[in-house]
Amino acid sequence: MINLSRLSKGDMSGKKKPHRTELYEEVPPKCWPIVYSPDYNITFMGLEKLHPFDAGKWGKVIHFLKEEKLIADDLIVEAREATEDDLLVVHTRRYLNKLKWSFVVATITEIPPVLFLPNFLVQRKVLKPLRTQTGGTIMAGKLAIDRGWAINVGGGFHHCSSDKGGGFCAYADITLAIKFLFERVEGVSKATIIDLDAHQGNGHERDFMDDRRLYIMDVYNRYIYPGDGFAKRAIRRKVELDWGTEDTEYLRKVEMHVEGALNELRPDIIVFNAGTDILDGDPLGGLAISPQGIVKRDEVVFRAARRHGIPILMVTSGGYQKRTARIIADSILNLHNLGLIDKELATSGAENPKVELMIREYISDLTNLSLQ
Repeated sequence: MINLSRLSKGDMSGKKKPHRTELYEEVPPKCWPIVYSPDYNITFMGLEKLHPFDAGKWGKVIHFLKEEKLIADDLIVEAREATEDDLLVVHTRRYLNKLKWSFVVATITEIPPVLFLPNFLVQRKVLKPLRTQTGGTIMAGKLAIDRGWAINVGGGFHHCSSDKGGGFCAYADITLAIKFLFERVEGVSKATIIDLDAHQGNGHERDFMDDRRLYIMDVYNRYIYPGDGFAKRAIRRKVELDWGTEDTEYLRKVEMHVEGALNELRPDIIVFNAGTDILDGDPLGGLAISPQGIVKRDEVVFRAARRHGIPILMVTSGGYQKRTARIIADSILNLHNLGLIDKELATSGAENPKVELMIREYISDLTNLSLQ
């Protein structure tokens, strides 16, 4: 059995030793690589209701998965909160210090009354959930390499870069997960971000602007926030959609461009930003994708990852309707029913599918040579 967890670097010759972190500690083999914590959910005096984001959707996803008997509490990987040292792998200290001002957090989260709260409450009730989701994404990155796939039921804060937050995104969890892997896991040196949230992922695009180890594919409504022209320079495969784009056109473009992206650069990991704000009727997304279309979209991406033998990390990102939690749960159930997230693979501490694919190709080559 090949377990890539043994390849994690404890010491990197010629490089500064990475800081001590709890986010890469070993996970019990019985656990699915599905990461969540009750601390993800934001509830404080009803203030969360002042933003269109369903600040409890992550817990609802888990509730639906439990109802369907897919998972139980002891099979979930509990996310840990990212510490300041963890966050400093990407963020500037100046930016983290800015978050100690309530008006800055109010601007980032787009919840104006947060401005009037003492910052210790803002840290505990608003930022701690976001730091825990960020820790969850970092943990899920390592799990994806070890198990072949992983899903963080939260995360996907793709508008936050190293020194600036926005659009409800206070921490750059996607950038952090990738940089942790580059620093700590041998053999992970290239990554592809497939960003299918309705909005442009300008945060990770700014962070990886001149980094050729990254391939960014971004499919988004061209007319909505953030409209970051500078960040667009980092996108290697840009798919700009019009208002009201529907299933047929959307799925055709996703399937074609995902395949094109993976053929153009073979990454060591795919980070899939699976926003559900593409759903018809979303107040911010402006697209018209059906629930079935979202389930199919996720299937397309996971099929491509499996076909190419590439580990995949999924984060749930945006989605501003009450029904999005049910759709996310239905998508995860569909992936399981199709064998695209496989219980045996996940719970056995099993092989990285990329290595499995290489072994199969090697055996095939040997067989062909013996027949010649």
